[in-house]
Amino acid sequence: MKKTLTFLIGLALSQSVFAENLVQVYDQAKETNPDLRSSLAEKDKAYSAILGSRASLLPQVGLSASYGVAHGRRDTSGVKTKSGSLYQVGVSQSIFNFSNWKALDITKKQASIADISYQYQGQTLILNTSVAYFNVLKSLDALSFIDAQKRAIGRQLEQTRQQHQVGLVAITDVQNAQANYDLTVAQQVNALNDLNNALEALRQVSGRFYSKLASVDTKTFRTEQPTQINTLLKQSETANLNLLTMKLNQEIARDQIKMAQSGYMPTASLEASTNLNKTDSYGNVNYERHTAGKKYSGDNKIGVSVSLPLFSGGATVSQVQQAQHNFVSFSEKLESTNRSVINQIRSSYNNISSSISAIKAYQQAVVSAQSSLEATSSGYQVGTRTIVDVLNATTQLYSSKRNLSDAKYNYLTSLLQLKYAVGTLTANDLVYLNNMLGKEVSTLATIK
Repeated sequence: MKKTLTFLIGLALSQSVFAENLVQVYDQAKETNPDLRSSLAEKDKAYSAILGSRASLLPQVGLSASYGVAHGRRDTSGVKTKSGSLYQVGVSQSIFNFSNWKALDITKKQASIADISYQYQGQTLILNTSVAYFNVLKSLDALSFIDAQKRAIGRQLEQTRQQHQVGLVAITDVQNAQANYDLTVAQQVNALNDLNNALEALRQVSGRFYSKLASVDTKTFRTEQPTQINTLLKQSETANLNLLTMKLNQEIARDQIKMAQSGYMPTASLEASTNLNKTDSYGNVNYERHTAGKKYSGDNKIGVSVSLPLFSGGATVSQVQQAQHNFVSFSEKLESTNRSVINQIRSSYNNISSSISAIKAYQQAVVSAQSSLEATSSGYQVGTRTIVDVLNATTQLYSSKRNLSDAKYNYLTSLLQLKYAVGTLTANDLVYLNNMLGKEVSTLATIK
C-alpha cells in the first residue's frame, strides 16, 4: 500500500512540473478564453433570433374571455345584467408581407456573420496564443544571451583587474571593462522585465502561469518558402473571414433597400375568428324590452384583409434613400477590407522570405563573430589588440546570437500571420510548429 501511495504521489508531482508545449497551451486557452466563449454566446443568440423573425410568417392564434356586471339607471332602473364573452379565438395568417420575408433573410445572414465572427475569434486565439508563446521563448533566449555576455565580460573584467594590479595594463582598460559590464547589467534588467511582460501576455490569453515551456529544438527547426503569392491572394477571396463578413454586410444592406421599398407594396393576411357570448338579465324586468333569462350569441368569421399604403408623409422615400446610402457605405468598406487583406498577405509573405534570408545570414554571422572573438582574444594576450576590441567582439557575438534567435521566432510568427491573413489558420498549424519544439526551459528567471 505504501509503495502504491508513493508511486501515485510521485506521478502527481512529476506531472505538475512537466513543460507545456504549444498545443497544450492552446488547448487550455481554448477552454477558458473569455473572448472565445463570449463570441460563442453571440453566435447562439444570433441563431435564436431566426426563430423570432420567422414567427411573423407563421399563424398567430389568440384566445380571450371577458365577464362583467351592469346595473341599469333611469328608464332601465332595477335591471341587472351579467354578460361576458365565454371565449373568442382568433387566427391570423400572413399571406403576403414582403418586409417580413426580407427581415427573415437578413436575420439569417446576421446569424451567419455571428458564426463567422466566432470562427474569426478562434483563429485570433490561435494566433495570439502562438505569438505570446514564442514571445516568451524569445525573451528567454535574449535573457540567456545577456547572462552569458555578462559572465564573459565579468571574466574579462576580473582578468583585466589582475593584469592592472601587476602593471601589465593601464587603468583605462579596467574602466572600459567595467563600463561594458555595467551596461550589460542594465540590459539584463530590461530583458528580465521583457520576459515578465511576455509571461503576463501569455497568462492573459490562456488564463494560466507557466513555470516551464517547451523550447524550439534547433535540430528539428526548418524553414520553407510559402505557396506562391498569387495563389494565396486567390484563396483569400473565399477564405478570409473579414472579407466574408463584409460581403454578408453588403448583402444585408442590399436586402435592407428591398425591405424599405416594401413600404410601397400591399400586405395581405387571412383572418378567422369564432366566439360565444352569454347574457343573463334579472332584477326589475317589468319593461317589455327587458326579459329575464339567459341568452347566448356568437358567430364565426373568416376573410382576407388587404392593406395598400398610399402616402406616408415621405417616410418610405426617406427609408429607401437611407438604405441606398448604407449599401454604398458597405460597398466601400468591402473594398477597403479587400485592400487591407491584400496588404496583410503580401507583408506576411515578404516577412517570411526576409526571415529565411536573415536566418541564413545570422547563422554565418555567429560563426564569424565567434572566430573574430577568438582571434581578438589571442591578439589581446600578445598585446596586438586592446581590451576594447575584445569587449566589442564579445558584444558582437552575443548580438548576432540574439539576432539569429529573433529571426527564427519572426519566421514562426510570420507563418501563422500569413495563414491568418489568408483565412486558413487552424489548430493543425500549431501541430506543425509543435513538432519543432524540444527540451523544456524554466521561465522562473532571476538576475544573477
